[in-house]
Amino acid sequence: MRAFTYSRAAAVAHACQQTRDGARLIAGGTNLLDLMKLEIEVPEVVIDINRLDLANIAQSGAGLRIGSLVTNSACAAHPRVRGHYPVLSRAILAGATFQLRNKATTGGNLCQRTRCYYFYNRDQACNKRDPGSGCSALEGANRIHAILGASEDCIATYPGDMAVALAALNADVEVTAPDGSVRSIPVREFHRLPGDTPDRDNVLEPGDVITAVTLPAPVGGTQIYRKVRDRASYAFALVSIACVLKMDEGRIASAALAFGGLAHKPWHDSDMDELLTGKAPSDTLFEAVADLLLDGACSYGQNDFKIGMTRRVLKAVLREATGMQA
Repeated sequence: MRAFTYSRAAAVAHACQQTRDGARLIAGGTNLLDLMKLEIEVPEVVIDINRLDLANIAQSGAGLRIGSLVTNSACAAHPRVRGHYPVLSRAILAGATFQLRNKATTGGNLCQRTRCYYFYNRDQACNKRDPGSGCSALEGANRIHAILGASEDCIATYPGDMAVALAALNADVEVTAPDGSVRSIPVREFHRLPGDTPDRDNVLEPGDVITAVTLPAPVGGTQIYRKVRDRASYAFALVSIACVLKMDEGRIASAALAFGGLAHKPWHDSDMDELLTGKAPSDTLFEAVADLLLDGACSYGQNDFKIGMTRRVLKAVLREATGMQA
């Protein structure tokens, strides 16, 4: 690890100023420290924000405001999250290990790097790590890689679980800018597809600091988080699905689906939600939803199986959410 200057932020404004000048923020450090040890991230200045007053969960109107320094464990265990937003609690508990969840924070989790094996391997080409160097995954080991929204510059997949659930819940990210202004960014728009700039994972600008995540009023209904992975713990999703679905008199009153393991960002398509809404559940309907999701899907050899797997998992989740027999 290269030498760096360490200091603590006394206020959000201080953190904004420092990051605008090129410093990196650290809270739990579960992603940043790994990358610094490998010299993939080499910040000259690291600012500790753990003393900022951003670790509270509180009611916000009819919804919930989760401070950016709330740990994943605290968020998953909170009574209101468990009671009204269970898909979020289940998604968090499906990620990493309890040791990491005890350190990882809400804001840090959102900002973790989209990455794959080649991103970590400095002997291999990676446009995300070294723009313009190429993408070794295209012709290499790509079993876990993207089938949606990828580009010739990057086919890595977003590794997190929490953000997938937040996308299904239509949450917002509260961001403070260096000038003190505060804006809300829908989680569904926070992360970026790779395009020709895969080194940019999200829409934050220099100096922006995440201060909270806000959840809308509870919607009720059935909430499911299904994660398919190679082993039961400490593994990224091959495909994950967050489903928030409400039935009324035998028809789907509302639906929201989000997917992990398929793209450079948590994947959400409002057309799928609209296709489900107002319909009576049926295998024909669910097949049409899967067709819509996978229209234009592209695999790269070793990850060909993901297309069929995603179709099967989606249909199984929809059957469970609507009460159809498995």
